[in-house]
Amino acid sequence: MSSRLTEDELIARIFAPFAGPAGLGLRDDAALLKVPPGDDLVLTTDALVAGVHFFADDPPDAIARKALRVNLSDLAAKGARPLGFLLSLVLPRDWREDWLRAFAAGLASDASTYGCPLAGGDTVATPGPLTLSITAFGAVPAGRMALRSGVRAGDRLYVTGTIGDAAIGLRIRRGRDPGIAQAAREFLLGRYLTPEPRLGLAKAMTLYAHGGMDVSDGFVGDLTKMLAVSGVSARVPIYRLPLSKPARAAIAANPDLFTVAATGGDDYELLASVAPETAPAFEAEAVAAGVPVSMVGQAVEGYDPPRFIGPDGGPVVFARGSYSHF
Repeated sequence: MSSRLTEDELIARIFAPFAGPAGLGLRDDAALLKVPPGDDLVLTTDALVAGVHFFADDPPDAIARKALRVNLSDLAAKGARPLGFLLSLVLPRDWREDWLRAFAAGLASDASTYGCPLAGGDTVATPGPLTLSITAFGAVPAGRMALRSGVRAGDRLYVTGTIGDAAIGLRIRRGRDPGIAQAAREFLLGRYLTPEPRLGLAKAMTLYAHGGMDVSDGFVGDLTKMLAVSGVSARVPIYRLPLSKPARAAIAANPDLFTVAATGGDDYELLASVAPETAPAFEAEAVAAGVPVSMVGQAVEGYDPPRFIGPDGGPVVFARGSYSHF
């Protein structure tokens, strides 16, 4: 039986081959990053824990892709283009080399696809569950980052893609809602396992968005957070929430799933607020980038929570707007 790789061997053989220039071959204890002239540096970090953010028996390449993509989603929401990332990998004591190589292969593939090379990080052991933390950095034209606090009264509120697929997919992963057709199950599970970062919208965000954030914990709760820090409210016809065909089919079979879709999280779609006069240009830029966007409401003066409207014109109240760790 072969001996396990040492930490130095693990880094040199598994991770160094796909590190970018800033990583200095992963032979130093720091990275050296050059920020392009005229740009601001955008930093974001997310930690993922087995049993909380993913299942320990999920495919290792999918775990790696999700870990990077949730960070890329944050960069996209700010209008930033990726420059690189740092990885902290906290491995349980029973880790296997074949698992780690599959994890690294998924990470290397996405790093190449999204132009976000590995720049360094750390590897440690733990008696607890597998834990990953990625810190990604990107560049945005100076002064053009779409702030969470940037929403203005009168802005149109947009969301990319479709909402709720991942939350319903998580229920399927947990063995619930078995009546959903197989093709729909596979689509919804895929949306949970491997979110799609909307980096194609970055240019539109820098050109036209006043406010921006990604939907990670739940549409209702995340929109409420963005409006609160911006000091505005909104009117949102929640029945117009963009849903995929598989999600619609699941909700038709079980109407309670609409609340799951609206509040469940793991979407990693983008929220953007755009002035009415530039909204057509924003929509055109999104179409050119191949990123679907839907108008979901309008920001209004006031400090009250957003008013979610049902198809009958009456208010829709959610007991919980989003997932919370605490």
